Amino acid sequence: MNELSERFETHEPGDRQAGEKLRCDACPVMCYIAEGRTGACDRYGNFGGRIVRCDPVRVLDFAVESGAPLVPFGGEAWDGELVNTGRRFVTAIGSGTTYPDYKPAPFIVSQEVEGVDLVTVVTEGIFSYCGVKVKIDTDRHLGPETATVRAQGEAVGHVTTGEYGSQMLSLGGVHHLTGGSKSEGRVTCETLLDLCNKKPVELTIDSGATIVVEAGKAPVIDGQTEHRMRVGCGSAAIGMFATQWRGLVDEVVVVDDHITGVVSEHQAGKVLGWEDTGIRILGRKSTPGRYFKVSEPGLGWGGTSISDPLSILGDWNAKKGARPGLTLLMVSTTGEQFAYYELDDQLRPVEKPFPERLRKSVGLIEDNCEPALCTVLFVGGAGGSLRAGVTENPVNLTRSVHGLKTYVTVGGAPVYVWPGGGITLMVDVTRVPDGAFGYVPTPALVAPIEFTLRKDDYLLLGGHAAEIRSIGDVLARGGEYFNERAEARACADNPWPPLAQLRRAPGGSS
Repeated sequence: MNELSERFETHEPGDRQAGEKLRCDACPVMCYIAEGRTGACDRYGNFGGRIVRCDPVRVLDFAVESGAPLVPFGGEAWDGELVNTGRRFVTAIGSGTTYPDYKPAPFIVSQEVEGVDLVTVVTEGIFSYCGVKVKIDTDRHLGPETATVRAQGEAVGHVTTGEYGSQMLSLGGVHHLTGGSKSEGRVTCETLLDLCNKKPVELTIDSGATIVVEAGKAPVIDGQTEHRMRVGCGSAAIGMFATQWRGLVDEVVVVDDHITGVVSEHQAGKVLGWEDTGIRILGRKSTPGRYFKVSEPGLGWGGTSISDPLSILGDWNAKKGARPGLTLLMVSTTGEQFAYYELDDQLRPVEKPFPERLRKSVGLIEDNCEPALCTVLFVGGAGGSLRAGVTENPVNLTRSVHGLKTYVTVGGAPVYVWPGGGITLMVDVTRVPDGAFGYVPTPALVAPIEFTLRKDDYLLLGGHAAEIRSIGDVLARGGEYFNERAEARACADNPWPPLAQLRRAPGGSS
């Protein structure tokens, strides 16, 4: 018998105990766990003859005086202080789940804050329908839209439409988690878990780049760390910096994969009285001074495939202003690539040493570029079993969330709830405490989720009134799976509770 099978076995639902092993019912896998071992998820174990949630429930502390958080997450242990002068918020981190589906949420906590009776319902949701959206700040070409994204050789997502200055990936989803091979599901789950827990993940894109993604860190593209997000497209750069170049150079071309800008033709240049230069761009003209498709996308200048910017220029036209000695600045949208040229007697641009008078303007482009980062948003839908843990009539919770009577958080972090049916939410994983996400080998991700609302509204929802406990009782006795507790300070960006929203909620009153 191998080590894995020693740790747990799975059976059809049956007795709570099989020999010396206990059956864990915290997820559909229903592991039989030997004493001193954990289940397949590493979240629950058999210790002292009982199923225990291995991670403590996380309780956040907030300052009373200003309502603002004290310090960033620290995770230090409780110091034994009997009187707490701050607010405490029981998160779903470490709380346990609602599985099997008929059970109320692990903790339904009542607390009075500034004269308002609030109820917070917390659970660790099992999300088969989930994924991440990854925003990568770069002008470099990562791969064609809809190209498959792979981790460890398995398909885990695809490239989606790029946004201003960023490339976007859509990873995970139920089809990759459960619709492919076992290996695809396992790798997809592992990839999502690492990304949500702010760990680096290497991804390869079919017919594209190899990238290392880590939430809140700079992307590494084909072994090269990206430092800057572009200031804008070539046309935008012309609009922003044309006044900086006026009088210093005769022509400026800002090279960009999307819209290459030419200052003498651009409306910004015309307003400033820029003279024609007779330049010709080898691209598709959109509007004056704005050109599409000067090159295929790539890792070169401005997200193009070119290494020599002169390759996008045609013959200069003397009848439209070209002359020997005319000066030309070519620069990328991040200011990382730049070169200076002068036309010779045959009206051919010849590269010259870069003049000091133009360095300030190139530096200004660089200064206006924000640091390149990877942003990871967890996206999940709060389904029937999770909502049933809040109320006996789950649709009431959906209506309450969309009616702004119920405030949703993930590990204490605010979320964006999509309009329309259901409770589909997104959260920036960098605002969630470390180690908040887990998994079950069905495979699915486990994410903390909290619903906070006024107590009277909770009772009107048909909430599990008999399960409401005071925060003092929760801290003293834990939950069904014997939860230790860990104190943590609240993240400065995550204020709680949202009293202003709950007081303004339609039908609400102080």
